[in-house]
Amino acid sequence: MIKAIAVDDEPLALSILETFCSNSSIVLLEKTFNRTDEALKYLRKYPVDLVFLDIQMPSMSGIDFLKCIEQNTMIIFTTAFSEYAVEGFNLNAVDFLLKPFSKERFEKSLDKVIQQRKLVQSILTQETGYIFIRADYSLIKILLSDILYIEGLDDYLKIYTPNQRPVVARLTMKAMLEKLPPAEFIRVHRSFIIPVSRIKSIQKKSVDIGDRVIPIGLSYQKTFMERVKN
Repeated sequence: MIKAIAVDDEPLALSILETFCSNSSIVLLEKTFNRTDEALKYLRKYPVDLVFLDIQMPSMSGIDFLKCIEQNTMIIFTTAFSEYAVEGFNLNAVDFLLKPFSKERFEKSLDKVIQQRKLVQSILTQETGYIFIRADYSLIKILLSDILYIEGLDDYLKIYTPNQRPVVARLTMKAMLEKLPPAEFIRVHRSFIIPVSRIKSIQKKSVDIGDRVIPIGLSYQKTFMERVKN
């Protein structure tokens, strides 16, 4: 879930955002503000993933507000003035919503937010070479190079590494894939993700990872073989 706030001096604009967010399974709108100073105070204490930000406001413009944000936060500008679009994108805003905007246009903006977050997570993971997984009431650091394979079981999964008990985490396969660099890991079955570098041999319907034979699901065969060939 993406945590967000909205900053706008127009009550109607905030009400529309609240309605759209309440009907979304992607974003959680934690709070709305019609004053920029109060929004900045909140952000310093409670960082969020995303800010819906009006540009033309009386005390401080959205552009100046963005420059005051101390943490890395994704921004979607919301404004009735299209002439601000270029400046907004120059400040690396994820999107620019021109008022009045529809629910469909709002949802397209959220899709861009999701893609941006995936890209950032992938880059960070590739640079650091490890991920943190919440398991056993703590955050466990796992080196990407140690992962043998990942097995999905109902609403949790197991991460297998050499000479250790598997790490059991309450996480979906989709969420796990988002944490892993796509160039290094691939899903070969509804229940298995494997690192490409660990493949020893490939059969028609299975792949050998160490001493384990991993099945290749029918719906994953074409993508997997194209990936291996390339």
